[in-house]
Amino acid sequence: MNKQFNSSRRKFMLTSAAISGGFALGLQLPAKAQDAVSGNDINIWVQINPDDTVTIKYARCEMGQGSMTSAPQIVADELDASWDQVRIEYVDVNEHFRMDRAWGAMVTVGSQTIRNSQEYLRNAGASARAMLVAAAASEWGVPASEINVSNGVISHAISGRESGFGALAAAAAEQAVPETVTLKDPADWHIIGQSKPRVDIPPSVDGSQVYGVDVELPGMVYASMATSPVFGGSVISFDATKALTRKGIIDVVAIDGIAVAVVADNWWRANKALEEVEIQWDTKGNGEVSNETILAQFNESLAAPDAAPMPNNAGDADQALANAEQVLEADYFTPFLSHSPMEPMGATVRITGERVDIWASTQSPEGLVGEMVNALGVEEENVYAHRVQAGGGFGRRGGSSDYARAAALIAAELPDGTPVKMLWTREEDTQHDFYRPLAMYRLKGGLDANGMITGWKARIASGSILNQMRGAPLRGGVDFTAVEGFTQLPYNIPDQFQDFKLTPTHVPLGFWRTVGWSQTPFAREQFIDELAVAAGEDPFHFRLKHMAEDELSRHILEKVAEAIGWDETPAAGLYRGIATTEPYGSYTAAAVELSVNDAGVINIHRIVQGINTGHMVNPDNVIAQLEGATVWAISAAMWGEINIDQGKVQESNFHDYRLLRMAQMPVIDTVLEATGGFWGGVGEPGQAPILPAFCNAIAAATGTRVRSLPLKHHGFSLA
Repeated sequence: MNKQFNSSRRKFMLTSAAISGGFALGLQLPAKAQDAVSGNDINIWVQINPDDTVTIKYARCEMGQGSMTSAPQIVADELDASWDQVRIEYVDVNEHFRMDRAWGAMVTVGSQTIRNSQEYLRNAGASARAMLVAAAASEWGVPASEINVSNGVISHAISGRESGFGALAAAAAEQAVPETVTLKDPADWHIIGQSKPRVDIPPSVDGSQVYGVDVELPGMVYASMATSPVFGGSVISFDATKALTRKGIIDVVAIDGIAVAVVADNWWRANKALEEVEIQWDTKGNGEVSNETILAQFNESLAAPDAAPMPNNAGDADQALANAEQVLEADYFTPFLSHSPMEPMGATVRITGERVDIWASTQSPEGLVGEMVNALGVEEENVYAHRVQAGGGFGRRGGSSDYARAAALIAAELPDGTPVKMLWTREEDTQHDFYRPLAMYRLKGGLDANGMITGWKARIASGSILNQMRGAPLRGGVDFTAVEGFTQLPYNIPDQFQDFKLTPTHVPLGFWRTVGWSQTPFAREQFIDELAVAAGEDPFHFRLKHMAEDELSRHILEKVAEAIGWDETPAAGLYRGIATTEPYGSYTAAAVELSVNDAGVINIHRIVQGINTGHMVNPDNVIAQLEGATVWAISAAMWGEINIDQGKVQESNFHDYRLLRMAQMPVIDTVLEATGGFWGGVGEPGQAPILPAFCNAIAAATGTRVRSLPLKHHGFSLA
């Protein structure tokens, strides 16, 4: 049945006005914006033009994940537009601030774009449709209930009248905003759930796409920078005498006391001159930190008597383990990881009087504006953040805009109105990231005589992204991103106790794609396999017997097992692993089929990935996200690590921070489930079950359980 929403109750009221004979709709504007709005100057989500085209505004960021297509699909469906008539434009960031952030969240992180926006996007489309219907009813002198809207055409069957959207747009602008709107039943969707071509693909393929690195402006100068190689370090002094004698060099400046930048008439000259700047660094006491000291610190945390208990502990785990027929213990380790998007960090900034213009690939336009405000002391409304496509982000461009701050501080040293493009080298990008935390896990489980898990204990030692990056206090001493996957197990275990030991280091931490879910399943789902083996049971069926019949994790796990033929004997030399996870409001599972030869060379023959997102907007885009997540998971499993020596990151480029090659990409089959009833995320969840399923398959093939990553340290390579 259709669902009713009261627009005023949800403070979602659509505002209309005539725009060049057209019709525009937007969120109810805050008081400050209402005072500023007159005539055509309104905050809009939907604009209907006289030529029947429908312009839908997109507030978040596009970086290859496809939501610049998926989000407008939601609006267009409730509007009953024809997808062919839809055009998509970014929301103007400066207008967003002038309107007191009328478009809501702009940040693109945590698989939030669809699941956190779908309600107000649906309301936008439904309200526009209602006002078009009211306009047609008034003009034709017929009841609104007799009017139909379908595929961009408004019609009245009894009189035979029909119209496109554009002809009625001006009249629709005069209609009262509906206090309630009726949202479609999912059974009636005709654009939501369809694999519409992504709007960002053609320009990305033909080379016309503009990324942050591509921005060129008249009079532009260029900057290359060097940051303290030891995290937390600062500049004592620098000598730029040699650099300043080189051709094209404009200036050499210090940035925030932690970095030095060379400005030149082209970037190559700036970068080469930077090599001749002699910089003395103060390491702030972190120059002796190494892998060894960090690992010793974490091992102490695993054994520490005090830690913060996680939510959802139940029963008496110690007593259950004492009474168990078998008890298993295992420690797992996941290293620091870098984001390494194809486009390194960089930004272009131009300061003209009180106005600041910035062009940068970002996941957070509001974050860019905030950096300009903090760095330069300007007002938000004087910052103009220009939208460009991001060449990958994976969390790096959402958690911090430090690169934009650096560009702004360099621009502040130059003559008024001079645009400066600051670009990092790949080395700077790799060695000055905000890294996925290193983490250690100590698990203990007990089995009864029937092979059921009766007791479960887990200790997680990790740094805190929330505390270190944002200064956020930890709820009950637990960083919830670090313990994702443990706080609510999908398995029925009557007695369990889990805790978290905060273990900070000087290494800066950030949100890496899938965040805690990128590493916690490596421990959780492998340990479930270890318990299954100890119980003498099949890992898939062992999981099922610990799950409720209506558990959605069970549902997608069964679908994936069926797709790979789990209960059928694989061909000789092939082995399988399986895992299930519940990240970002979705339910995922994966099964991996592989072989391993005597030299440790792994050949991945097939991967089956499954996801249940509840409702699904663009299935083809979901498949693309699952396939991309596989690249991340396998890369991390085989080679991913950031090593610290003398306080510095040792990796520098793709020769020593490897990613999966195209020729190594495995065959991936996808199982897409949309059971309805909820809106789950897509961009992050796909990676979560791949890593443990892959490692479980390796254990099945070799009889060796790998509890620390990367696999290259255990004699394995990838075919």
